[in-house]
Amino acid sequence: MSERPGNPAGWSPDEHSGQGWLRQHRADLLAGLDHLTAVHHQIERWGVDLAGRLLSGHRLLVAGNGGSAAEAQHLTAELVGRFEGERVPLAAIALHAETSSLSAIVNDYGQDEMFARQVAAHGRPGDVLLCLSTSGASANVLVAARRARELGLSTWALTGQAPNPLAALCDDVLAVPSVSGAAVQEAHLVVVHAVCAALDAEVARREQAARRRPARAAEVRA
Repeated sequence: MSERPGNPAGWSPDEHSGQGWLRQHRADLLAGLDHLTAVHHQIERWGVDLAGRLLSGHRLLVAGNGGSAAEAQHLTAELVGRFEGERVPLAAIALHAETSSLSAIVNDYGQDEMFARQVAAHGRPGDVLLCLSTSGASANVLVAARRARELGLSTWALTGQAPNPLAALCDDVLAVPSVSGAAVQEAHLVVVHAVCAALDAEVARREQAARRRPARAAEVRA
């Protein structure tokens, strides 16, 4: 959880009571989940868009620090592997997980380039860079988003409360209005799963449509 803000304004859990923390955390998390429900059309759109891009040979690159890095790898695992049902594997890369490249880049070019140089190596026009940041201010994620835009990638962001620098920089943003970094990251995981559900539904829809086309062609010939 190292990426979250230390103690944002308005967040004052009773440090002497686990029960008090849970009570406040529940309210904060519910505020984030209520927001996700309100913007479900955006989440659905991300899943449908990703399905089309990945099925046509493009790829998803994902960047984040700390807990957000774990969220990034969770998403790419669902896409390369599977979510709830069988489908084709899809191209998705969690940029923090290439540890040898990462350490070499940081050593040679500095930590701000740790994701951006990988974006330059792997990204192509039509690909998507998804940036995760609870603060929306992580320097290495901002540099990666700028590099992606220069190279013609689409840039999406999952952040905490907006406005923030990352939200201002990316093409499409889902900002969770929860106060604590913990609640923001947990809401981001819900977004990851919801996007995968929407993507899987779109992949299945396209596969069904493809199966129907030969049957209709045969009927026309007959």
